[in-house]
Amino acid sequence: MKRTALGLAAGLAVLAAAVGVRASVPTMRGVSNPQQARIDYMLKCQGCHRPDGTGDDHSNPPMKNIVARFLGVPGGREFLGRVPGVSTVDLDDVRLANLLNWTLYTYDPAHMPTDFRPYTAKEIGELRRHPLRLERADMRARLVAGFVQERTETQSP
Repeated sequence: MKRTALGLAAGLAVLAAAVGVRASVPTMRGVSNPQQARIDYMLKCQGCHRPDGTGDDHSNPPMKNIVARFLGVPGGREFLGRVPGVSTVDLDDVRLANLLNWTLYTYDPAHMPTDFRPYTAKEIGELRRHPLRLERADMRARLVAGFVQERTETQSP
């Protein structure tokens, strides 16, 4: 009986690995449905930002290894909720908050603040009322410049 149970467990582990199911999924605060967020990213975001979040550095900025850094500069959190691709996407506020939180954890876990406060549907709804348009590129450039300044200040003795 023990051999059968062990064989069954091993078989399930192999099957789970084959279909891409992880044994342990890291906790993503504010992500109530990671599967739906992944699908929403594939349908609404990856066409421009690419499946791996690398973007193209021209009209579709990269998210990989950078997006969570916006949370560490003044105005960055609001910026992420107001950029055109976020503020105008045809998802309700609940799914959009889920997607934005998932994107942060998925594409830039190294820069996630330990005290991260997940986006809520209410916050997303408020931010979407004030979408960025032509000022988006200049605002992004100022925020990214803040990353460099922040890094320089933390590296000084």
